[in-house]
Amino acid sequence: MNVLLLHAWPPDERMWEPQLGAVREVGFEPIAPRLYGRGSSLDGWAAQLLGEVEGPFVAVGASMGGYCALALARRAPERVVGLVLVGSRPAADSEERRRYRDEIAARLRSEGVPADYDTDVPAEELAVAQEAMRDRPDYSSVVSSFGGPLLVCVGDRDEIVSVGEARATAESALLGSLEVFSGAGHLLSIEQPEQFNSLLQDFLGRWRTSTATS
Repeated sequence: MNVLLLHAWPPDERMWEPQLGAVREVGFEPIAPRLYGRGSSLDGWAAQLLGEVEGPFVAVGASMGGYCALALARRAPERVVGLVLVGSRPAADSEERRRYRDEIAARLRSEGVPADYDTDVPAEELAVAQEAMRDRPDYSSVVSSFGGPLLVCVGDRDEIVSVGEARATAESALLGSLEVFSGAGHLLSIEQPEQFNSLLQDFLGRWRTSTATS
């Protein structure tokens, strides 16, 4: 079975390089697609990905990637057997957050990519991704109706998603669980890869078969 690794913003799919071997170790095939360049609709991203990936899969999404994972579960719940949300929330953006994204997109287009973003993704692709996140719907009902296991991961130093918010997300799911990473910020899989890899392997263990482990 495939494990779809959906990256955050502003990194790209290479953020998952520390996880590729860990996923293969437990008998699964990691797929880390590039989300940029797919247009300005998260639902559109999900539609494209569903056409590119065969069969059922586990979706692991970090921040922006978590929104995409929820869009996948909304569009094709029969194919998404498990969800991992990493520093991500199901709620739509507040008006304040939407204005903030507009400001980011405008600065990217007028000034280019700041050096501290530590990314080589083009400014326009980053701006369009901000607009896609700005316009996403509320995915709370996707979380509450999702029939498979749903793991919520959050760093206790995350300045975007609080531990309390992450806990509420986990508690709203039918089969939800929460993991808090002590000392980690928003991109916890990059900051604490060993701990994250161990947790991910445990989560994937429920789908292991004799064929997958041989």
